Amino acid sequence: MNEPPSALPVLRDVDQGTAKLMPDVDRERAWLLTIDGAPQSYVDLDDPAHLEFEYARRLAHAVDCAVPEGGAPRVLHLGGGALTLPRRIALTLPGARQDVVEADRGLIALVDEHLPLPGGSGITVHAADARAWLEAAPERSADVLIADVFGGSRVPAHLTSVGYARAAERVLRPDGTYLANLADGAPFTFLRSQLATFATVFEELALIAEPAVLRGRRFGNAVLVASHREIDTARLARRTAADAFPARVEHGASLARLIGDARPVRDEDAVASPRPPDGAFGIG
Repeated sequence: MNEPPSALPVLRDVDQGTAKLMPDVDRERAWLLTIDGAPQSYVDLDDPAHLEFEYARRLAHAVDCAVPEGGAPRVLHLGGGALTLPRRIALTLPGARQDVVEADRGLIALVDEHLPLPGGSGITVHAADARAWLEAAPERSADVLIADVFGGSRVPAHLTSVGYARAAERVLRPDGTYLANLADGAPFTFLRSQLATFATVFEELALIAEPAVLRGRRFGNAVLVASHREIDTARLARRTAADAFPARVEHGASLARLIGDARPVRDEDAVASPRPPDGAFGIG
């Protein structure tokens, strides 16, 4: 097995830019991955359950609420980064089978070399485009689908349309859950369009975000939850409100107000998510 890196930064050109692994001086084997300065992942090899990023914690809360206690789900991740959430799921849901689809082959090689997965993790990494993988994947083959795909700091356009949402729905089992990490700021043109898009495919939607983001005070991440079955928003709200980084869960009437007159996105009209303003995520 490859050894983890020494406590020195690692810099490498990958397919989508320049990747940098930076050691955390406060945690012995913890690493921050950035690409072209944009933070992508944080991994603690000694404590995979530790989630540094707020959005990752919210995705984890949503997974915990979607999977019955003691369950061993089949999870499909679109976007790999440093495999933060797959590592956490492997630890907290023993027996889970996970496929990770990452288009950046250079990034896959970097992570495999410097942040190797433990043996028997149940995680398989595939080098492929997320939408192409979805469209070829077996029908009803995943219990949870987690989309965390960013080309640099933007969600690619082809992963924002009704066609993409339908491809995701086809792969999920009837009671499965779709989760996505999105980013936007007021007036939420992109976020509202994504909610409208997924509302055409799934009956149940919820959104998790920090109150300051929802009030339009700053650009930030929001986690979309979509399913055909009822989402346990009360449990999800309790968990996210009690987190070290409290968040709010929007659903029902409040979510409908947020969507407003936004229209679903067609493939021919799709655009990437907005570019974050300088310093939005704390790294220049």
